[in-house]
Amino acid sequence: MRSVVEAPEFPRAVLDALRQPLESGTVTVHRAAGAAEFPARCQLLLAANPCPCGNAGQGTQPCECPPSTVRRYLARMSGPLLDRLDIRVRVPRVTTASIRAADGGTPTSAEARTLVVGARDRARARLDGTGWTSNAQVSGAWLRGAGRSEPGSTATLDRALDLGTLTMRGWDRTMRLAWTLADLEGAERPATHHVHEALALRGAL
Repeated sequence: MRSVVEAPEFPRAVLDALRQPLESGTVTVHRAAGAAEFPARCQLLLAANPCPCGNAGQGTQPCECPPSTVRRYLARMSGPLLDRLDIRVRVPRVTTASIRAADGGTPTSAEARTLVVGARDRARARLDGTGWTSNAQVSGAWLRGAGRSEPGSTATLDRALDLGTLTMRGWDRTMRLAWTLADLEGAERPATHHVHEALALRGAL
């Protein structure tokens, strides 16, 4: 039977060891006789509770964790690691009210697959001849050159970068996500609302 453990249950050193593979897409193993490099580009999914007991900020049941315990728990997910995660979303606790309020507008798996296949085809055609096949692979130089979004669409990102609330890595990752949102919508290039949506998807934690 497979058990699921939230990410902050792992030691911080273990989690931080993911930083370089997430950045480079490779894992390098060093030994006395030399070093070997292995491909490690993957889709990484991490889950975390708001605190060890899981009740912080829920409003339904009291949190039993001392503040120092909550801080230590969340601190295991370091800023540099979070900066390398393209999407960070809060998932509210499921209640009977939320189930009854669902409008049934969620796409089916088949509908979602059609959207994703179309988006990947658009990205592949756009990047033909570059050596890349997906938005996740493009460089920052391409995003600020041939892959520029609509004029003025990155104003919010640029301000966040100037204020220090967003890193250059975060800027690039936000724009790669904005390109994916544009491809899913069938747009020629990211507009302001794509950039804002991408930034919102990165800002939950």
